[in-house]
Amino acid sequence: MDNGIISKNRRFYDEYVAPMIRSRFGVYENRIAVGIAGEGSDCFGYDDGISRDHDFGTGVCLWLTDADMASAGSELSAAYDDIVRSRERAFYTDRLRERRGVMTIHDFYSKILCIDCDTDGCVMTEEQWMALDHSCLATAVNGEVFRDDLGDFSKFRSMLLGYYPDKVWRMRIAEKMHEYSATLQVNYQRCMARGDIVAAEYCRTTGMMAAVELFFLLERKYMPYYKWAYRALTEIDAGGDFCARIDELARCSADPGAWEGTRYHTNRPNLKDRVVGLAEDIGYDISEMLKERGLCDRINPYLEADVGRVLA
Repeated sequence: MDNGIISKNRRFYDEYVAPMIRSRFGVYENRIAVGIAGEGSDCFGYDDGISRDHDFGTGVCLWLTDADMASAGSELSAAYDDIVRSRERAFYTDRLRERRGVMTIHDFYSKILCIDCDTDGCVMTEEQWMALDHSCLATAVNGEVFRDDLGDFSKFRSMLLGYYPDKVWRMRIAEKMHEYSATLQVNYQRCMARGDIVAAEYCRTTGMMAAVELFFLLERKYMPYYKWAYRALTEIDAGGDFCARIDELARCSADPGAWEGTRYHTNRPNLKDRVVGLAEDIGYDISEMLKERGLCDRINPYLEADVGRVLA
């Protein structure tokens, strides 16, 4: 997270919320987990002047066990809301109120992941892992925990940060390898050869996002939802070469002139089209990553050819 965003919300907790808890709910002080995490660009540290036109305001999350919520949740929530009302900005919306304040550990994770989370047992089934997408998982583990003496909130968070089980991980990689090859390495060229620019552009952008997802998967990081995916990519691509290729691919437009007098050939990429060249380069990048992680024993830019090896 951006240090300014951390300090703003941490200061709000230290100066207003923590003293209230200590004076009025002292018996629960070491049982309440506190931090800022979940939905909202501020939780990712991506808040800026543009994003502050909606659902923006200072606040923290107070995570309770089910038992503590039953015994003190209503009173704690009312006390927290009193603080917010005295400090709020004019555009502190109802939606933002739902993202901050008092909630149970179970409800926080279950709402974001859209499954009934076993936060007590701290486990998820393979079927549950398969039902999740990267963005909701990224949302569940973003931000920062300021305090968690009990450890229950952080225990489930740590389990999620451990990333996908190996079988699920491989299946997700294989799925995106197939999507990348089908859209950007095969069907883009077929569509361009037919003169179907609309379909070709769909193939270009779909393949581009498949490549971005593959990079996150191979780095064992959850990709946030599409609006923040590239920004997050720049943070984990240490060398920047992969980001540079993605950026160039995003700025490319279909070039019908590169296909004049050129027929589609299954095994002969039309490198006159820069999109095709970038597709090959990105394919090499991903293939090298697959080999480095022991998922393949060779480098082959046509990712579809190694789907079986990843799943083996």
